[in-house]
Amino acid sequence: MRSLRMRLIVGAVVWIAIGVAAAGVLLSAVFKEFLLTQYADQLHVSLDELERLIQAGSDGQVKLERPLSDPRYSAHLSGAYWEIQKNSTVLARSPSLEGPMLKVPAGAGEDAQTHTYEIDGPTGKLMIAERLRWLGQDEAPTRIIVGNDRNALDREMQKFNYVLLWSLGGFAISLIAAAAVLLLYAMNPFGQLRKALARLRKGEAIAISGAFPDEVQPLIDDLNSLLANSGEQMVRARTQAGNMAHGLKSSLAILVDEAHRLRERGEAETATLILDHARRMQRQIDYQIARARAAASRAKPGQASSLSTATEVIVHAMERLYHERGIRIDNVVPSGTTVACDAEDLSEMLANIVDNACKHAKHIVRIAVEESGPRTFIGIVVEDDGPGLPPEAWDVVFNIGEQWRKTSGGSGLGLTIVRDLAQLYNGSVQLDQSDLGGLKVTLELPVHPETARAA
Repeated sequence: MRSLRMRLIVGAVVWIAIGVAAAGVLLSAVFKEFLLTQYADQLHVSLDELERLIQAGSDGQVKLERPLSDPRYSAHLSGAYWEIQKNSTVLARSPSLEGPMLKVPAGAGEDAQTHTYEIDGPTGKLMIAERLRWLGQDEAPTRIIVGNDRNALDREMQKFNYVLLWSLGGFAISLIAAAAVLLLYAMNPFGQLRKALARLRKGEAIAISGAFPDEVQPLIDDLNSLLANSGEQMVRARTQAGNMAHGLKSSLAILVDEAHRLRERGEAETATLILDHARRMQRQIDYQIARARAAASRAKPGQASSLSTATEVIVHAMERLYHERGIRIDNVVPSGTTVACDAEDLSEMLANIVDNACKHAKHIVRIAVEESGPRTFIGIVVEDDGPGLPPEAWDVVFNIGEQWRKTSGGSGLGLTIVRDLAQLYNGSVQLDQSDLGGLKVTLELPVHPETARAA
């Protein structure tokens, strides 16, 4: 169980169940003890009344002045009984009692104190109270016994336990519901934080905002400070990347110039070697600088760029660049399309793809967006009517500095940079055959939430 909310709720349920069960057992035991005490007190009261009503005759017989006040002693097998014994003989018994004489346990008290026992009666277990009395001049004691059926006590306990079960069950359910509501309310700020982070990740916000408890607000402040520092680091990284590129390119330009001078002096072999390595260094520098700049821009969340605007700018530039060849660029990207990507990175990826298409196209280049309904990624398709590439070349051209045809004059880094930039945004780039006859390049980038909702 990985959910903190569920752990807390389950823990609360377990402890509430244990507490309520323990309380139920304790209350049942206390009530049972109370009933036993009450039954014993009733027996003592009836025993005292029975003793006061006894009249002993000269012939040794006993009778009562009147019946006991409790009518159960007069009802047949009612569960309330009394009996008077002497020398193991029954002198008198209640109208409710029938059957053999009530037997007091062996070793019962032989004094005048009241004793309480549980014995077998005519209708089940019987709780009795008994004492010895010496009536008149008799030397043998008379045993006075009063008893009540234990079944009555058990029925009272069953009723109480039934009510107790439903009462504590309802109480436990109300406690669990209250605990669940309380925990859900207490955990609600974390849900708000999760939504705020989602908005930040999707580019809907540049910082975490919202009303949070005092215990959570310091964390929010630290996260916002971290986001601000990330933005500053991005700017510094881009600046450093630009400075590094300028410094290295200046040094490379000097080396290339010196190589040309060596060639003019007749040292063609040395000049060729230097120029070859200089070109390799230039490709590596361009590639690593592009990756460093892209990684820095990806570190800043909440980015969004207009795809339609970027394609319009690139199409305008490419039409001017390839005007003499008569290349027509059809831009069918719908207006208002937005991707979750840095504007400069988007422009660089599109510029590389469209430039490659224009270089190899005969007459037409087409830029469109794949139609597949609402989704989290958007497919940008660039096609041309040029010679295209065979399937075996589709993986090769993504290698650093690799070109399938060496006549284009390129550096062999365009598609490599496009692939790495796309991957930094969790996107991808694929090659395929175009319906126009040339190459089809599909660039997938995360769609901005506004575009996804509009779709």
